[in-house]
Amino acid sequence: MNAQDFFYKVAAMRYQQKEYFATRSRHALEKAKALEKEIDAEISRVNSILSISQQIAPDSTPSLFPEYK
Repeated sequence: MNAQDFFYKVAAMRYQQKEYFATRSRHALEKAKALEKEIDAEISRVNSILSISQQIAPDSTPSLFPEYK
C-alpha cells in the first residue's frame, strides 16, 4: 500500500468510526472494524520493513529527531 492509499484508507476508517458513534449502526461498526484491521496490518507490515532495514543499515535512515539518537 502506498502513502496515498494509506491516507484514503485511514480517512474511510475515521468516517466509518464517526458514522458508528453517530448512529450505532451494526453495518458502520463492521465496516470500521474491517478498515481498522487493514490499517493495523499495514502498520505491522511497514514496521517489519523498517525494523529489517534498521538491522541491515541502522545509520542509513535519517532520524526525525537526531538529538535523541
